[in-house]
Amino acid sequence: MVLFKIKILLLVVLLVLSSCNPFAPSKYTGEEGNLVLSDQMTVEGVFQNWRYAYIFADTSVYSNLLDDKFTFIYRNYELGIDNSWGKDIDLRTTRTLFDSTESIDLIWNEIIFEIGDSLSKNILRSFNLQLSFKADDITRINGRANIQLVRNNSNEIWKIQQWRDESNY
Repeated sequence: MVLFKIKILLLVVLLVLSSCNPFAPSKYTGEEGNLVLSDQMTVEGVFQNWRYAYIFADTSVYSNLLDDKFTFIYRNYELGIDNSWGKDIDLRTTRTLFDSTESIDLIWNEIIFEIGDSLSKNILRSFNLQLSFKADDITRINGRANIQLVRNNSNEIWKIQQWRDESNY
């Protein structure tokens, strides 16, 4: 729920600052110099690139992770309903998140569940997310992401078709 509230807040900020280019260059700080892009032909490569995109605030890398039919789903626990949005809104929201933070760290933990084949995989994985807005304003989120990865054939890269946030906030 916290991640949802942060994304909604950032979406509002984005609408106010609509002149922002969602594909602007990353705000590289040099602190994670040993982190490199990985091969999205592998499932682990998707998660490594996702971490890279968040750490370096790189919307180009993040956009390449998402399938054209991408959907983000989260639970609104106050209303007891699921809400969702598509790729365009997610890219704008993520750009606003990147612009609103001084740094982000995303750590992917163990895979809790994985099922699928060479063209479609469903993966439930835990994560730790740290959002540093200012030195004294840090938000830490420990959650789970239920990810649906797809590709048309085994010679293509994996893309995230669906991300269901299964975290309890």
